[in-house]
Amino acid sequence: MHVVDRAHQVGVAVLRIAVGVIFLWAGLEKVLGAGPEGWSAAGFLQFGTGGSLGWPFVSGEVAEGTVFNPTQGIWVGIAGNDAAMSIINFLVPWGQIGIGVGLILGLLTRFSAAMGTLMMLFFFLAAWDFAFGIVNQHLTYALVTAFLGYIGAGNYLGLDRTVGENVSPGLRRWFLSGNPEGADAGRAYQAA
Repeated sequence: MHVVDRAHQVGVAVLRIAVGVIFLWAGLEKVLGAGPEGWSAAGFLQFGTGGSLGWPFVSGEVAEGTVFNPTQGIWVGIAGNDAAMSIINFLVPWGQIGIGVGLILGLLTRFSAAMGTLMMLFFFLAAWDFAFGIVNQHLTYALVTAFLGYIGAGNYLGLDRTVGENVSPGLRRWFLSGNPEGADAGRAYQAA
């Protein structure tokens, strides 16, 4: 898919950068703002994965401790595994930083978008928060990052455009933003 209108290319770039800033901010907050003990996902995985359901599935009072998330046992089990937690506690914040930097720079955009989509889908399943319907922030971020990867957003005011000319087509297709030739179509479209 190629975006040909220059204004739309700028819009894609702005969306890519904005989502990148959100990921970068989330990662930096965990790395820099966690205090001397460091950030850990264990508390969320152990206690925050019961989930919620909203209307029309649940109405009225819900008994305290009710678990709606069918995957809760997985997350609680991971929270109790020190080896898994050491990997998760490294991958989540540094992954968010890497995804954010990749999206902001438009470098390795498809890889960054794929990892962002995967991370947000895991968060979506772990939180299982349907109090306001099926669409929540995790699903929204997953859909937006998937779209950024699909559209090849790094070709529009990103480094994938420049780097893509110097790498193999397979690497460009799967890790960068695909064929960079479509990024020039906007200039030709504007000139016509």
